[in-house]
Amino acid sequence: MTVFALIIINKAGGLIYHRTFHEGGLNKISTNDYLVLAGTFHGVHAITARLNPIPQQINRNSASSAGIMTRPEPPSGLEVLESENFRLQCFSTLTGIKFLLFTDTTQTNVDLTMRRVYEMYTDYVMKNPFYQLEMPVRCELFERKLTSYIREVNNR
Repeated sequence: MTVFALIIINKAGGLIYHRTFHEGGLNKISTNDYLVLAGTFHGVHAITARLNPIPQQINRNSASSAGIMTRPEPPSGLEVLESENFRLQCFSTLTGIKFLLFTDTTQTNVDLTMRRVYEMYTDYVMKNPFYQLEMPVRCELFERKLTSYIREVNNR
């Protein structure tokens, strides 16, 4: 079970972080290809979020609903893309940041891994007083902690 790479995309679709963890897993691509991948995924994610089925109308006279309106879930867009060689899992935050994790198709608990990566991002990047929002991530402590955690995941 292997984590191959991580990509972080800002809310405008710009690439703010990319890192490859396992050299033998994915073909090497250039930084320009990563930029194209980030922009393309952002567009596809936005389109798939709009392709949600039309919600059923709530019957206000129903006893089960008791007239209480609930807030609908926001559309999520593309969350998982799986091929025979890898799985791409997307975690989208409420602020629009997208974390793309490329893993082996047999990788388990990818959602827990994504959650932990997000926690590290919030702890070491967002709390860094020198980090500017929407800009590329340049935080040595985040790099070290992320590398250590992914190494631990890959050695399970």
